[in-house]
Amino acid sequence: MTPKNDLLLRALQGEELQRPPVWMMRQAGRYLPEFIALRDKYDFFTRCQTPELAAEITVQPIRRFPLDAAILFSDILVIPQAMGMDFEMKHNVGPWLENPIRTPEQVRNIQVPDVDETLGYVFEAIKLTKNELHNEIPLFGFAGSPWTILCYAVEGKGSKAFDVAKSFCFQHPVAAHELLQKITDTTIAYLLKKVEQGCNVIQVFDSWGGMLSPKDYDEFSWPYIEQIVNAVAEKAPVIVFAKGCWFALEKMTQSKASALGVDWTVTPQTARALTQNKITLQGNFDPSRLLSPPETIQQMVKEMIDGFGPSKYIANLGHGILPNVPVENARAFIEAVVNYK
Repeated sequence: MTPKNDLLLRALQGEELQRPPVWMMRQAGRYLPEFIALRDKYDFFTRCQTPELAAEITVQPIRRFPLDAAILFSDILVIPQAMGMDFEMKHNVGPWLENPIRTPEQVRNIQVPDVDETLGYVFEAIKLTKNELHNEIPLFGFAGSPWTILCYAVEGKGSKAFDVAKSFCFQHPVAAHELLQKITDTTIAYLLKKVEQGCNVIQVFDSWGGMLSPKDYDEFSWPYIEQIVNAVAEKAPVIVFAKGCWFALEKMTQSKASALGVDWTVTPQTARALTQNKITLQGNFDPSRLLSPPETIQQMVKEMIDGFGPSKYIANLGHGILPNVPVENARAFIEAVVNYK
């Protein structure tokens, strides 16, 4: 059933619009006091794995702001967890895997799981969230790109360069591709189930794609993202957000993706030129700019929309909202889009 507010879906179809739809990556997050209250009571993966908590966190920003979409509260690491990798979220460290994947033998032992058995809590959270949303706005489901998941699985934690992950791929390319394919197969099953349960749109986050050279990106990241896009696009529109990968925009435009996310390091004009205005673009406000005064934010948002144009465009940040952004500044960003003329 089409949501009552279908602005996002129309933008993904390339319709002429008076204003773009707006949502923010990590909009259900640490800048909201009601989120912080739950964070202080429950650890990170408890929130992800408890459907009632995940649904509540998903709708928190929807209660506050006139957003055009909700994104299910979850994490990209639920996929490797389902595959038997015991990721935890360590205080002041972030993602942490005690025994990272460093050998081809470890890769061979990784299983492609039954997503119903291992990720059922996510699908239950979708059902609860859909009940809360009352079909008012679309719901996003998401997953990390296989390359981004491999980065965490091999590195074992976050990194500025992911050189351990990269060297594993370059020293053990056969094992690297085997791991990437297993992640891809799991991700496809997971996302198709998300759509079946009610997600209207899917986004693939390639957070660490920009760590690769264009040539290595073509080997270790894009082919696996494209497999996911090809499998899911038949059922729901897919947005690919590959941070730092402006060099791949032209190639991505030829895919079955409905939209491409861009970060703040590329101008709207360059992104339009690279994609030949053939595809909907999403982005690309610098999250740090939300620390500017609200009136500055509103002026910059208008300039951003003018740059992209109101059609074939989804207003968003160039990455996730930062935890120290004042709530009123987030509101200034959203309302500047909603009131765009």
